[in-house]
Amino acid sequence: MSRFHMHQPASAIQTTLLTVTISVPLLLPGTAARQARHYPLESADGLRLHNVAAEPAVLQGRKGLRVTMSEETLRRLRTASEGISEVEQLAAIDGLEFANGIIEAEIAGALAPEASDAARGFVGIAFRVQNDTKTYDAFYLRPTNGRAEDQERRNHAAQYISHPDWPWFRLRKETPSKYESYVDLVPGEWTKVKIDVRGERARLYVHGHEQATLIVTDVKSGAHGKGSVALWVGPGTVAHFRNLSVEPLSIK
Repeated sequence: MSRFHMHQPASAIQTTLLTVTISVPLLLPGTAARQARHYPLESADGLRLHNVAAEPAVLQGRKGLRVTMSEETLRRLRTASEGISEVEQLAAIDGLEFANGIIEAEIAGALAPEASDAARGFVGIAFRVQNDTKTYDAFYLRPTNGRAEDQERRNHAAQYISHPDWPWFRLRKETPSKYESYVDLVPGEWTKVKIDVRGERARLYVHGHEQATLIVTDVKSGAHGKGSVALWVGPGTVAHFRNLSVEPLSIK
């Protein structure tokens, strides 16, 4: 035993051991954690922008990234046959491959000035994003639904999707209420989200709650799906993102 340990009080040794124990993450059987990556998102560095523009911004006194549909995309849509709702808007993390693990971030969504009546301030996180930027799973929020006077709209506040085959409208038509749920939301306010992905199961947590807001037991990309992680923005939205972290898990 070193001189340090010989003269260190027993209480100090116990404190040290307790600190180490608390810092070890709680994992389910059959999982192993790897180093978490942190992205402050105070600039667009390290992001691959697809149909969006991103710039540093301050919202409610906190630094983050403001993400909206790019002017170039808007100009293209004015002369194209495709509708604004058909355009994927993503900012993918460069050099990151994600299969299973925990994604956490603070996000905010509000209506853009040109938003249509169908816009809801859509904002979320996509995962297992493929290089075509059209194939991915995602959880997102509809902030203007959170406190709507219409209960049906409230029930559609949180959503899971898997593009291109499983957009929200197909999921709602074929399996009503299975991939959506209520959560209290306020447009334009920072909202903490956590996404826990393990094989074919994924859970969305909102506001730091211990219980999941939305549980998906059949993630469409499958048990072995993998890809990038991206900031996700829907049509007619001014979105903000900050403090993103990605902790990969190895599923045995």
